[in-house]
Amino acid sequence: MTTKTYREISTDHVPIKAWIDGVYAEDNAIKQLRNTAQMPFIFRWVAAMPDVHVGIGATVGSVIPTKGAIIPAAVGVDIGCGMIAQRTSMRADQLPDDLLGVRVAIEAAVPHGWTDRGGRNDKGSWQDVPDGVRAAWAELDRGYRNIVDKHRAIDRGKTMGHLGTLGSGNHFIEICLDENDEVWVMLHSGSRGVGNRIGRYFIERAQKDMRTHIRNLPDKDLAYFEEGAEHFDDYVAAVDWAQEFARINREIMMQNVLAALAARPDLPDFTVDRQTAVNCHHNYVQKETHYDTEVFVTRKGAVSAQRGQLGIIPGSMGARSYIVRGRGNSESFCSCSHGAGRVHSRSKAKKLFTLDDHIKATEGVECRKDEGVIDEIPMAYKDIDRVMAAQADLVEVVHTLRQVVCVKG
Repeated sequence: MTTKTYREISTDHVPIKAWIDGVYAEDNAIKQLRNTAQMPFIFRWVAAMPDVHVGIGATVGSVIPTKGAIIPAAVGVDIGCGMIAQRTSMRADQLPDDLLGVRVAIEAAVPHGWTDRGGRNDKGSWQDVPDGVRAAWAELDRGYRNIVDKHRAIDRGKTMGHLGTLGSGNHFIEICLDENDEVWVMLHSGSRGVGNRIGRYFIERAQKDMRTHIRNLPDKDLAYFEEGAEHFDDYVAAVDWAQEFARINREIMMQNVLAALAARPDLPDFTVDRQTAVNCHHNYVQKETHYDTEVFVTRKGAVSAQRGQLGIIPGSMGARSYIVRGRGNSESFCSCSHGAGRVHSRSKAKKLFTLDDHIKATEGVECRKDEGVIDEIPMAYKDIDRVMAAQADLVEVVHTLRQVVCVKG
């Protein structure tokens, strides 16, 4: 039996239950949580995870249960962003001493990064779309057409060309070792450009629809759609579609990474353990039942942690990551953190830390050692062990992973 570790923060409307003991939570993040808690349709309370930090409108690391309304900015623009992990039969002593070749093979198998301002020659997009990606897109295309036939402004960028690609920023592909020195493949990505366009379009649409009332909101980015309103059903359908795109996107990348590893002569033949496969969103909204009431639960940087449910909580580059099992804690609406959470913004991290700092912090990890990834330095994030301690009543650790290869966009 674990001890409850949340802190209750009172507001003028519903309270905030925050799992932040022992971790840094900036004042502006708490202010954002208070703003969200003021919304009239919040069900019971807002839950804040230990990786909580400032976002756009709503706080990253928040769980927002609502009745009869959804806040598009709380879902965000990287709709369906999340993690996938797969354990293999390989062991640490079967990996080559020099892992550069493994990293290069992964980089060749999965388009990643962002160049050419996202244009025709963007290295983060498929230049020649593989047949398997085309087949997967064919399954998604009908739903996409239903969305853009009504909202044509969304249909102005890449779709199929981004399916099975990583992106940039904090998205990554890693080879990890667990506590038994077994080899895992883990990656982090979402719905790419099309999810971003859907998110931005409907955030702006909600603000326009509320133009006569938006001045009464604590933050214009908390503009919302009420159930039954003109664009509510369209938004729900578009979000559901983007979340499916994100799930399939991760599955395709995982298949391609495993195939790239299987083709390497310096690696042994291996199998994958399907029972350990985890594919979970951490930026999304869905209907759930809590306290005998059906509500929309928006997790903005949070993972579902129903009792017995497996999830993934990654650390930063050079830090540990965790495969966890949910405890089904009703007070967090059965949720946990989605990672360590930033303590410094990207721009601040670039000012605070040097390339030498990054090289030292990622010692022992085969990864990029250049100025382009300094904003992802481990010190830009909270201490993952403190984050895990703060949510001991939300999840139990099943596996502890340490990175040995990390591919960033």
